[in-house]
Amino acid sequence: MARILKTKELVNTRLATNYGGWMYCDKCNENIGYLCYSTYDRLDLKYKCNCGSNGSLLLDFEDSNTGKHCNNELIIIKNRFCCPKDNEPLITILDKKVASYEIQVTCKSCGNIYKKKNNNKI
Repeated sequence: MARILKTKELVNTRLATNYGGWMYCDKCNENIGYLCYSTYDRLDLKYKCNCGSNGSLLLDFEDSNTGKHCNNELIIIKNRFCCPKDNEPLITILDKKVASYEIQVTCKSCGNIYKKKNNNKI
């Protein structure tokens, strides 16, 4: 069943589909990552593309639950950031395409809010 978006704010960014799939920088059209359709409840992503453009995505749904803050780290399985509780993939960021990023993603199944930051190229 398709979910109904409550918030969809894209800045200098586009998605392959309504609320998931491949993510692209609007300035250079580079693929910056992949957002899994059905495993997240809320996403707040800010990034700086290698082309210099600053982009962001804010997505949540009408049926989203308020997440719980946690100190657990996302785990990486096959290049994907995954929930450490159930190994479900949430988002992939292509490090070679972005200079920096900051993710705050809520897992739909466990309700935890995970944060990840990478400023290696700044």
